[in-house]
Amino acid sequence: AQTVAMFPGVSRAGATIMGGLLFGLSRRAATEFSFFLAIPTMFAATVFDVYKGWDFLFLEDLPMFIVGFITAFGSALLAVRGLLRYIAHHSFIAFAWYRIIFGGVVLIYFW
Repeated sequence: AQTVAMFPGVSRAGATIMGGLLFGLSRRAATEFSFFLAIPTMFAATVFDVYKGWDFLFLEDLPMFIVGFITAFGSALLAVRGLLRYIAHHSFIAFAWYRIIFGGVVLIYFW
């Protein structure tokens, strides 16, 4: 399912969640699995960015990076928790319509 997300405009999370649903997982399990699949990718991207920018990193910037990491981690946990609560009681129809309408607007705008 993640291979499909290589095409521009295709959501990686949407593709992996849909793949999980097609294999019989519940909405919650498919969503959790999708986020677990993202961890290695995000970790690798972070390591690559640090490697590329190594010459621009300074030890005195470390506290700022720690605060940024903690803030991003906390807000991501809240967002994922909120999404999991939402999908426990609602379907993905609203997200599907959002993607279709937004995609159509982008296509028309850039045509």
